Amino acid sequence: MTDAITGPTSPSLLRLLASLSGFSAVALGAFGAHALTPRLSHLPLVESTKLLSNWRTAATYHLIHSLALLYVSDRAEMRTAGKTDLAGYLFAVGNVLFSGSIYALVLDQRRSLPRKVLGPATPVGGLCYLAGWIALYWC
Repeated sequence: MTDAITGPTSPSLLRLLASLSGFSAVALGAFGAHALTPRLSHLPLVESTKLLSNWRTAATYHLIHSLALLYVSDRAEMRTAGKTDLAGYLFAVGNVLFSGSIYALVLDQRRSLPRKVLGPATPVGGLCYLAGWIALYWC
């Protein structure tokens, strides 16, 4: 089946994205809880605390939207998709842009990654999350 907005409807693709996203959310959350503190120990306490807080925010949003993506994949199997797929893809892109950019900014203490790209990616990812929730209303 094909939808004019999202292209080929594939609940299994959404389920795969949800599974990979959930796996990476748990793995990155565990990394933040156990391995990130020593990596940031050379920084002043205020800065390392802020970076750890940013990491936790990214991991929390990542996991929440992984679960939302899983829900959307179930909805896509029950319905004729369309906006359901759109919501799922928006959640997936939101995870990459919002959480991914925060993870990258926290890890990039040498500032070798382009801040002009990563900085704006965070709010764009947040807008994708919001748009996904709006699209979910019409599912």
